[in-house]
Amino acid sequence: MKVIVVSGTPGTGKTTLSKILAKKLNFYYLDVNKIISKYKLSEGYDRKMQTKIIDVNKLNKKLINEIKSIQKSNKNNKYGKFKEIKGIIIDSHLSHYLPGKYADFCIVTKCDIKELNKRLKKKKFHESKIKENIEAEIFDVCLNEAKERKHKIITIDTTKHFNINDLTRKIGE
Repeated sequence: MKVIVVSGTPGTGKTTLSKILAKKLNFYYLDVNKIISKYKLSEGYDRKMQTKIIDVNKLNKKLINEIKSIQKSNKNNKYGKFKEIKGIIIDSHLSHYLPGKYADFCIVTKCDIKELNKRLKKKKFHESKIKENIEAEIFDVCLNEAKERKHKIITIDTTKHFNINDLTRKIGE
């Protein structure tokens, strides 16, 4: 069972891509924000950065347990009560923190800066948060951190349209 993490700067299209890919490939869609809420992993709120404080080591332990649980329940489907899941898509700008050995691929979404600015304004991000995320995109923060964690990386530019069939071929489905 393949595990694919989808990461990238907020507003670059991770969730849209993840949901399309999960549906097309019959993969389980795992929203990291729901894991953070379910296990109460937020350790507070950073007002200056306008974000929840997450211990990524604790998050990774929960994600690894979720992956194992999904894999186990998929194997135990002896009587065909549900359609077999072929893999897992993990969606979050934090997902690339999962060590590379637990994921087959890390898809990093990218976006043109002007388009990203429009998207973040549409999401009603505060100006300082928009600036921070645009800087993160310019400096390829998620991509570089994914490389540090030894992921097999595929980058997707979501500024306009992307070809989902090309992407599925790249990941071998």
